[in-house]
Amino acid sequence: MAKTPETNTEDYLRMYRQMVRIRAFEDNANQLYLSAKMPGLTHMYSGQEAVAVGICEALEDSDHITSTHRGHGHCVAKGAEFKEMFCELLGKEEGYCRGKGGSMHIADQSHGNLGANAIVGGSMGIATGAALTAKLQKTGAVTVCFFGDGATAQGLLYEVMNMAALWKLPVIYACENNGYSEYTRTDEIAAGSLTARAEGFGVEAHQVDGQDVLAVNQLTQKLVQRARSGEGPFFVQLDTYRYHGHHVGDINRDYYRSKEEETLWKTERDPITNFGRWLLDEGVASDDELDAIRAAVKAEAEEAVAHAEAARYPDASEVSMHVYVDSPAA
Repeated sequence: MAKTPETNTEDYLRMYRQMVRIRAFEDNANQLYLSAKMPGLTHMYSGQEAVAVGICEALEDSDHITSTHRGHGHCVAKGAEFKEMFCELLGKEEGYCRGKGGSMHIADQSHGNLGANAIVGGSMGIATGAALTAKLQKTGAVTVCFFGDGATAQGLLYEVMNMAALWKLPVIYACENNGYSEYTRTDEIAAGSLTARAEGFGVEAHQVDGQDVLAVNQLTQKLVQRARSGEGPFFVQLDTYRYHGHHVGDINRDYYRSKEEETLWKTERDPITNFGRWLLDEGVASDDELDAIRAAVKAEAEEAVAHAEAARYPDASEVSMHVYVDSPAA
């Protein structure tokens, strides 16, 4: 990890805090599921925090992101608040989508988050459309489209990259390669190089260590600046790892990956631990300061969970609110 001219002490501590917040949110979300308080499933982002934070810290509020079924980390990194997020998970009225979106469809447009999408690759067209809008309206906004390695099997990706390349759209396609497409190793379902696929459309492609928040942030800052100047689109493969199963119910994973592999990533490649160690080694923060950040985040998460549990459900009359209904022909 190396300091960059664009980053200062406050930025470093904010990045650390945001990664800790993502991990705390996911730990609490998992407990809500295990205690049968949360309806449905959630897909944990733990282990991939450096990707969401490294990228979103390079964006402005006016920039946009689109997210995935594993999207809590993106949502937090783009500025979402715990209380509204937990309310959404529990189907409460105060949730970002008034309880209708749940874990896989949280949107926070006040911070440029156009929404998560449970359909694999489902937000690729939305992100590219947002980038086209920004170009036509000359807003200067950049869009980041998050998706997993499994989504590279979707034909939509190649359609939108072709359009984005032809029209030089300000969009960054961020492929979070966590090594597995649900329960199958990525190298068993994806032939060849993922970056080469983008290059086939004339899209400039990069590969970066997704566990190194500074490397991710440094690359993203450069690409965002270039995208604003009309040099887009770009494709980035971020090599990372999810600590949990495909979803919270995927507990016994020995049949597709070993406990030794998981332990190795958690002990040697953890993005929060390694960034915290770097902050200490560089004299950016002290042990007490990092302890204080973790304690404050823990208290924030606990308060938000309690708030969400006590919050009210939306009235039954809202069942069709904000839902498109195709009226029958007269």
